[in-house]
Amino acid sequence: MANPTGPTHGNDEFKKRSFATKLIHFGAEIDGVTGAASVPLYQASTFHQFSLDEPQAYDYTRSGNPTRQALEDYIALLEGGSRGFAFASGMAAISGAFMLLSAGDHVICTEDVYGGTYRLLTTILTRMNIETTFVDMTDLNQVQAALKPNTKAVFLETPSNPTLKITDIAAVTAWTKERDLLTMLDNTFMTPYHQRPIELGVDIVLHSATKFLGGHSDVTAGLAVAANDTLGRRLKQIQNGLGTVLGINDSWLLMRGMKTLKARMEAHELSARRLADWLSSNPAVETVYYPGLPNHPGRDIHEKQSLGYGAVVSFDVGSGERAKRLLSKVRIPLVAVSLGAVESILSYPAMMSHAAMPREVRHQRGIRDGLVRYSVGLEDIEDIIEDLEQALAED
Repeated sequence: MANPTGPTHGNDEFKKRSFATKLIHFGAEIDGVTGAASVPLYQASTFHQFSLDEPQAYDYTRSGNPTRQALEDYIALLEGGSRGFAFASGMAAISGAFMLLSAGDHVICTEDVYGGTYRLLTTILTRMNIETTFVDMTDLNQVQAALKPNTKAVFLETPSNPTLKITDIAAVTAWTKERDLLTMLDNTFMTPYHQRPIELGVDIVLHSATKFLGGHSDVTAGLAVAANDTLGRRLKQIQNGLGTVLGINDSWLLMRGMKTLKARMEAHELSARRLADWLSSNPAVETVYYPGLPNHPGRDIHEKQSLGYGAVVSFDVGSGERAKRLLSKVRIPLVAVSLGAVESILSYPAMMSHAAMPREVRHQRGIRDGLVRYSVGLEDIEDIIEDLEQALAED
């Protein structure tokens, strides 16, 4: 049966197009049956089988749905992978990827990883006898030193959340391929517009699509892309078996958000670079973390593997008391969990994204009580700076 949402991402014509064009013309932008200029919402849980001798392309929405398939082909095209998968959240996608492992396996992971990933690895996968060693992945020697006989996977996050440390993706994957290790990378901060890890040797790319891909704080979703068909078949089995699939309406909403990704990311970044420069000269700020700053230790590596610096700026105001005071005085950003939206979002990792990480562990990884994370939205940057200036000023 023909795909009613149109051609798939496997068509060479689509692969050759520039990223900006792929965002709008991704193979399902015109409905193959009606000509509609939007992917139809196939709001169905099950599909009639016209002939048991000739199975239909879809039978049950947990296993596959044309609307969700259009999204999955879309992200595979953008990341340059073999197959894409849409999950109910970013953590559902990450958890699904880790289900490729078995009891007794060992993982090497970025030390200042997102708090939800840390919680999964330290409180859930440990009960399945999967162990993890957290290392500073800015140092390849530490990654290599963490290798054990039972190591099966390496999990990268670059830039890391929230201290924006940079890992040399190509250096890590060159080493993992020599040892037949699986590599997984959380690409949420950069998106495929700025960074395409599969081209650098990564096996599975993961996204909290709730963030920049969706871009409007109105959908919770996760995406995974497999670099090859073998991994794709295994991930499909896991997605179908666990049933942690993205709903049809959310799939449609996410596709709508993704169409403006390039325009949003460019505007976000222009403002983020201006904000990072301003914060660096503000005496109320002790440290600024942003890979676009000239003094960022990972800037050269980041520029090798990414086309931009992103929209997240973290900075330390010296103490938890001062951080909370800042959060209470800002007027423009949401003070909230999450990032990557059209509106600015100011987060406090110690009590939000990294609350699952014990205080002493957070401090060891540079996530101190004075650290805040600013996801720069699409508001006028001068208004953002003026707002932060009044919030940081001492009464």
